[in-house]
Amino acid sequence: MRWTVLVVAAFVVGAGCGGPPMAAQDPPSTPESGDAPMVTVVDADTGVEHGSVAVAVAATRGERYTGLSTRESLSADEGMLFVHERAGSRAYVMRSMAFPIDIIYVGADRNITSIHHATVPDGDGPLTRYEGHGKWVLEVSLNWTAAHNVSVGDRVRIPAAGE
Repeated sequence: MRWTVLVVAAFVVGAGCGGPPMAAQDPPSTPESGDAPMVTVVDADTGVEHGSVAVAVAATRGERYTGLSTRESLSADEGMLFVHERAGSRAYVMRSMAFPIDIIYVGADRNITSIHHATVPDGDGPLTRYEGHGKWVLEVSLNWTAAHNVSVGDRVRIPAAGE
């Protein structure tokens, strides 16, 4: 019985260790004009569109880990949509980021649950954790949400690529 427990424990510990380190994963694709999925934010009460961005979709664990960290900048009409299997509490950080962004958490009902204005880390000390609850996380250029009057409770139209 004692050996059985050790073998099972070794298998469980080893199961999470396979594959390349997270930083070696392929980065998500970059949105190219005309062929990237579009994410649109609409007013929850009126249905009026606030704005849209072409998104790269980060659907795998490796893509979500890399995120926008390989990019030097993000234009006003670009973003990245992080897709999770289910809604839950999440924390995003600005690991290796070269530019500030807005981080928008979107619940399973497609309503915005929180918005953060994330700054570039100074390089010293721990990374700031931007926490929220959602099935999706949308990252856009800094102050995109303010420029488009986007607020918590607004609805997000997510294309099939973000499912």
